[in-house]
Amino acid sequence: MTAALVAGLVAGYGIAVPVGAVGTYLVSLTARTSLRTGMCAALGVATADGLYALVATVGGAAVAAVLRPVLTPLSWASALVLLVLAALGALTAVRRYRAHRLATRSTPPPPSPTRAYLSFLGITLLNPTTVIYFAALVLGSSGAADSVRPLEQGVFVLAAFAASASWQLALAGGGALLGRALTGHRGRLVTALVSSGVMTVLAVRMVA
Repeated sequence: MTAALVAGLVAGYGIAVPVGAVGTYLVSLTARTSLRTGMCAALGVATADGLYALVATVGGAAVAAVLRPVLTPLSWASALVLLVLAALGALTAVRRYRAHRLATRSTPPPPSPTRAYLSFLGITLLNPTTVIYFAALVLGSSGAADSVRPLEQGVFVLAAFAASASWQLALAGGGALLGRALTGHRGRLVTALVSSGVMTVLAVRMVA
């Protein structure tokens, strides 16, 4: 049981700690909205990681084998979504900055916590490499999927979810601190543009 707990924590942090396009977008979103919205978005990412951990422990190599033929199309879909988000983020930031300077229009309302949760859940689920990562860990540590008891599988999945959630919430907290530090409209514009640029580069590298 302890081994499953430790393995789940290690797996969760292993997939969550490398900050990619989704992590960058999470920090930027929290900085531009609120900690509550960022926390809901972070839980959306963690939920996707937990679901993939569950699928990996139940399906193992069979699930990974099914996903491999469609890995390239899903990678392109994920990259396209990230590019759209980057473009929308940059356009929204520029419009808000101009609206503030001209004082002729109001800024659009920020996304609700529920919408942020669902958006980040969907974005993360588009990354099929996550389930292959978890499947490799499960099979590599147990030797065979059938040797893992259901209780140990549950502990592994919950631990992976908890690890991912703690890291994503830490990123959201960092985004909230960043938002307080960059209270000016120019600072928020720069932050959004940098975030969009990073997301664009990572999306291109995803399909390169």
